[in-house]
Amino acid sequence: MGFQLLFFQALLLVLSLFLFSHQTEADDFISLGNATHLGARKLAGKCNLFGGKWVYDASYPLYSSSCPFIDPQFDCQKYGRPDNLYLKYRWQPFSCSFPRFNGLNFLEKWRGKKIMFVGDSLSLNQFQSLTCMIYAWVPKSRTTFIRKDGLASVTFEDYGVKILLYRTPYLVDLVNEKKGRVLKLDSIKDGNAWRGMDALVFNTWHWWTHTGRTQPWDYMQEGNKWYKDMNRMVAYYKGLTTWARWVNLNVDASKTKVFFLGISPTHYEGKDWNEPSKSCSGEKQPFFGLKYPAGTPMSWVVVNKVLNRIKKPVYFLDVTKLSQYRKDAHPSAYSGEHSGNDCSHWCLPGLPDTWNELLYAALFS
Repeated sequence: MGFQLLFFQALLLVLSLFLFSHQTEADDFISLGNATHLGARKLAGKCNLFGGKWVYDASYPLYSSSCPFIDPQFDCQKYGRPDNLYLKYRWQPFSCSFPRFNGLNFLEKWRGKKIMFVGDSLSLNQFQSLTCMIYAWVPKSRTTFIRKDGLASVTFEDYGVKILLYRTPYLVDLVNEKKGRVLKLDSIKDGNAWRGMDALVFNTWHWWTHTGRTQPWDYMQEGNKWYKDMNRMVAYYKGLTTWARWVNLNVDASKTKVFFLGISPTHYEGKDWNEPSKSCSGEKQPFFGLKYPAGTPMSWVVVNKVLNRIKKPVYFLDVTKLSQYRKDAHPSAYSGEHSGNDCSHWCLPGLPDTWNELLYAALFS
């Protein structure tokens, strides 16, 4: 009976998410005004920064690949990518514009403050992008770069500005116990390291899909219940709900701004943009249609559902749709650390710079 009850609970949640997904598509729910918590709407005003198109801009990129903070896995130019048109696109919202990134302005306004990226390797992508965007404005400024285990930081010493990264692929705890590696869906003990920040930028999704040899856990646990596996959307919803509870209990909104980076898409399957025989490999231009054929991913629906229920203000960096268009922006074979075809991460300079331009707009507009 217990298994049957769990099965029907999972079925009901998946069905509700499915129906919610169709409703959001019908209402153009990607609009920031409808998709996020009230606190995010206040930050965004009336402008939907996330609905727009990619336009050619000869003044891009915002920094060079010689930036000292770029990992080999993202340094596509260094590792032989022959084209550079992908570096020349700027995101242009339909209904408005947002301020061009100014690293000196960032340092002056953020003087003495700390911002931490918390999540998986997409957080690493965004962390390195922001440090390079700032560094390009003050290349002679004193900096300290520290990296140890899952922690990293770049400090701009002359301004007392610290950019940090905390690597945790699920946000919830992954621990080693006698029984094996356990993903604890209702526990966040690592959150103590996130306290005291002036801004937190969270992200998680990609590792929730891993199975087989790349799956880093043996069991899932919730309370006193153990699972060998469960529907991954249900697990993701449970994990994000635990994260939302942590934010509600631990974040002082008067001192800390909280952001959640939307789902970063992959481009392994060309059918997603109506070219079934392709992947990101060899792609040199964005998708220029107004409606991405693959549609809104179910993981986005889960994130949206959780963010609509959170009590504290969280700004939704809703980058999914604009990132879906960028099938051309992945390292593919031009990575210094990943063999094969990487259609998951992003080249630097590249797409994560736009994520940070939007973050900059949210912080300072």
